[in-house]
Amino acid sequence: MSDTAAYAALSSSPDTATDYDTSLQPKTSAHVLESFDNDSVSAELLLDDEELGDSLADLPKHPTSRKLGTTSAVFLILNKMIGTGIFSTPSGVFLASGSVGMSIVLWILGGVLSLTGLSVFLEFGLAIPKSGGEKNYLERVYRKPKYLVTCVFLGQMILLGFSAGNSLAFGRYVLFATGVDFPSERSSRIVAVLCITFVVLVHGTRPAIGTKLFNALGIFKVILLILVVLIGFVALLGWLPIDNPGNFENAFENSGFGGGTYNYATALLRIVYSYRGWENANYVLSDIDNPRRTLAVAAPLAIGGVMVLYVLANVAYFAVIPKYEIAHSGVIVAGLFFRRVFGDSAGARMLPLFVALSNLGNVLVVAYAHARVNYEFGKEGILPFSAFFAKLNKHGAPASGLFLHWLITCLVLTVPPAGEAYEFIIDLNTYPSAWFSALVAGGLIYLQYNKREQWSSPYHSYLPITLTYLFSNIFLMYMPLVKIPGQEGHPGFAMAGLGMGCLFIGVIYWVVWSIILPRLGGYRIVDEMVIDQDGNESVRYLKVEN
Repeated sequence: MSDTAAYAALSSSPDTATDYDTSLQPKTSAHVLESFDNDSVSAELLLDDEELGDSLADLPKHPTSRKLGTTSAVFLILNKMIGTGIFSTPSGVFLASGSVGMSIVLWILGGVLSLTGLSVFLEFGLAIPKSGGEKNYLERVYRKPKYLVTCVFLGQMILLGFSAGNSLAFGRYVLFATGVDFPSERSSRIVAVLCITFVVLVHGTRPAIGTKLFNALGIFKVILLILVVLIGFVALLGWLPIDNPGNFENAFENSGFGGGTYNYATALLRIVYSYRGWENANYVLSDIDNPRRTLAVAAPLAIGGVMVLYVLANVAYFAVIPKYEIAHSGVIVAGLFFRRVFGDSAGARMLPLFVALSNLGNVLVVAYAHARVNYEFGKEGILPFSAFFAKLNKHGAPASGLFLHWLITCLVLTVPPAGEAYEFIIDLNTYPSAWFSALVAGGLIYLQYNKREQWSSPYHSYLPITLTYLFSNIFLMYMPLVKIPGQEGHPGFAMAGLGMGCLFIGVIYWVVWSIILPRLGGYRIVDEMVIDQDGNESVRYLKVEN
């Protein structure tokens, strides 16, 4: 985004907290449109304003999607946060940390880091209440080289914005509930593909039902976690007919595995993944009613509640399951928890199915959010075949964006060989996110202390909080690069290398899209701020003949 367009992105909103000099408005070949239909495409070759106006007049109209209120925003965040992580990750975290006490401490630390991230994203989100999340914040700060950060973020969202982890966990828990103690990789992946296919079909053909479904599953998830917590406290009181595993005796004593800085960093990476989703509402702010007020209420409420439930759920696991069984339980630790409490009854078999429904809720909200990000990329004209991705179907759903999300997820589910695929998917998806999070935090510090930027927001993230978020992400970026001699499985640097390779693809795309093709085609790319019929702001990247 250009310097002037970035300022205009803030100045043209009627809700913006400060007024900017109108001389900073973009001056390109196309004028700002006060009524720009939200499914229009801007990637066409534009010669003058008259031709632009004619092309927009012929665009079809689609029904405006119903805005999400505070309750839906809370469950949009809850469903993203409470997915696979808390029901599957505690085993890997304990295996890496080496002790019960350190494992719980790391879960608390992960929650604190999420709250510092929320502080940063609240300041950005309340100042720039538009869909897109980090994309908008990075564009506001890193304006040179022009369009580079947009293309790199595009690469991350398209190539790594999949729902494979939770879809795969859904498949494993469904099979576990049917009596398969150790589900095969092939069977789990088949069920996972069916899961993502169902989700995409619901969002694409019945978007209102999709919203109601993830709201309902959000309530269900909270109830399920509260059930786990209550069972754990009953076990601690000795009221369950099971042997006390004694995990809290010498809680910080190493169990004979894990421990050390590298393993702590690895465990923290997985915990951060489990907490991921606190930023989910920032991706769809244009779909949220009164986004500033709603985000300020919904995000802290959802994240604070999840943090308390996560920590207490881990206490519950250790109160019921012997620690060596937890260490070797893999992704079905919650299944072992319910079986130890209720035995092999049919009711106990149904409880892992409830965990599978929790995974389904996560897939629903991830597909919902990422499809709309894909749609925004299409509207802006930056995606290949933008006209295809910038359309809403007759139900008002971004069907093309949903299809892209489905395609990438299915490829990740079906192409990688069997093995430690699930853990690798978690780490691969998380590592590049740490880079973007660090860039967002550093960018906010720059905006706050550079008066020429004229930065203002209804919320202020204090410097110690922002620095904590910045350095925690730098730490998470560095530690996987350290190779430990004798380490089993994939080395951390391979995960980091593949993750950064996806971002480098974005750099290559930027070179082709913004430099090579314009020179060959005899045009230049300009960015334009537009306002759609609902008052939502967005940027369009236009091809203008030289």
